[in-house]
Amino acid sequence: MSDPIAAFLDHLWLTARLSRNTLEAYRRDLEKTAGRLNVAGYGWHDTDGAALAEAVYHPDDSQSTQARTLSACKRFYGWLEENGSRSDNPTRHLKSPSQAKSLPVLITENQIDSLLSAPDTDTPHGLRDKALLELIYATGLRVTEAVKLRLNEADLAKGIINTVGKGNKQRIVPLGAEAAYWIGRYLAEARPQLLKNKTLDEIFVSQKCTGITRQLAWMIVKNYAEAAGIRNLSPHGLRHAFATHLVNHGADLRVVQSLLGHADISTTQIYTHVANQRLKSIVEEHHSRN
Repeated sequence: MSDPIAAFLDHLWLTARLSRNTLEAYRRDLEKTAGRLNVAGYGWHDTDGAALAEAVYHPDDSQSTQARTLSACKRFYGWLEENGSRSDNPTRHLKSPSQAKSLPVLITENQIDSLLSAPDTDTPHGLRDKALLELIYATGLRVTEAVKLRLNEADLAKGIINTVGKGNKQRIVPLGAEAAYWIGRYLAEARPQLLKNKTLDEIFVSQKCTGITRQLAWMIVKNYAEAAGIRNLSPHGLRHAFATHLVNHGADLRVVQSLLGHADISTTQIYTHVANQRLKSIVEEHHSRN
């Protein structure tokens, strides 16, 4: 193979249907590692575990970056071994650096109320933004899932969203009455004005008559969060708030896992820690012995 990284990414796209953003992340990590191996006099096909470890556990990278790079290399070398390009796997004995799990920033329900009240719903853009914020908080969709959502994937009458998430996995998520109301208003009043009589499958559109981008969705959340006095809130933070508030109100962890589209329950369990943290702070604030 003249370009094993490109061939590997083609393989991932065909077999795992990974998103373009994920594939680009794999490309960056693998090309960075290849560059470090080349400086040390190695290539993909002749490096050993020790040389690869020096490239992966590089002092310029954070532990999270090292862990992500090692994950990409493990998958890449597993593929090389499977197709006969290598007879061994130099990542076999390399372990991911241990990282302390960071808890999501705790966003209160009062802060969410302020955020959702921030858009000016008398304008087409404000009504669109209101609908988008309500959707993410009501469903916990990833930002990519939200911006790619199509008209035929939202059933406002039944109150459900049919989305395709990571790994091309489909899931159905309930949509609350409040979010359904604002999405319905946006579709009836604002979206036709933004599209200027053009047709488009995506629900959320820009004034350029295209679907909104992940970057624009990020800016929408950030700007309204700042207007509501909330610092450093992203669409993913809004997804965290959705999950945290469900757990705070007693939702079963398996249900939350299903709604978020997590493959592993351990990923969802972080929200129990957030809930426990919240309970601890309430006790410390109000108990007479504290």
